[in-house]
Amino acid sequence: MQPANERIVFLYTTYPSLAEAEEAGRSIVERRLAACVNILPGMISHYWWEGAVERGEEVVMIIKTRAALAETVRAAIKEAHSYSTPAILVIPIESVDTAYHAWLLQATDLPPS
Repeated sequence: MQPANERIVFLYTTYPSLAEAEEAGRSIVERRLAACVNILPGMISHYWWEGAVERGEEVVMIIKTRAALAETVRAAIKEAHSYSTPAILVIPIESVDTAYHAWLLQATDLPPS
């Protein structure tokens, strides 16, 4: 088990569809790379892409994990994402409720090999 004072981070990303987000999120949680993912459908994005302003309907995913797993989660997102340049932002969390922190650490604690 990791130290009780280990930092927690959120990873923010977007997907083009609810189905792709759910498949990716479930895989991340099943692999114990995150304790929880929140999937928020119905977002409208306006963004620059290849010299033009584009509009897209997207799904937001917030991934809750320990800081030590952030790079592994980033790689998992990129590996299965349909976007060539997915948004992947790692957001440090300043404060976490003690019980939630303990649960998150337990949920992402990989069994010994």
